[in-house]
Amino acid sequence: MEEVWSQGQATVREVLSALNDGEKVRAYTTVMTIMTRLEAKGLLTRERRGKTDIYKPVMSREQYLSARAESEVEALVSEFGDIALAQFAERVGKLDTRRLDALRKLAARD
Repeated sequence: MEEVWSQGQATVREVLSALNDGEKVRAYTTVMTIMTRLEAKGLLTRERRGKTDIYKPVMSREQYLSARAESEVEALVSEFGDIALAQFAERVGKLDTRRLDALRKLAARD
């Protein structure tokens, strides 16, 4: 996902090339399988151009992180209820002023 986000859109070969710039070499089929699964989960769209598939992210990295965090918090509150909320409140109460201001700005965006 990071590579598709950074490029805006990418083919399997482009992602493979970017990932294989490091020490670990990945197989084309591995990257293709992962991108196909990400499309099936609704995180990527695929457009066929000739014999090539172009993948695009459905949401920005920030939108994804926000949705993921929301889901995780909902799961915690669902499982632990008020105990989870009390833990969140305790952590927020310990934040410094700068971090609290940043948190307020984030909350205001939604």
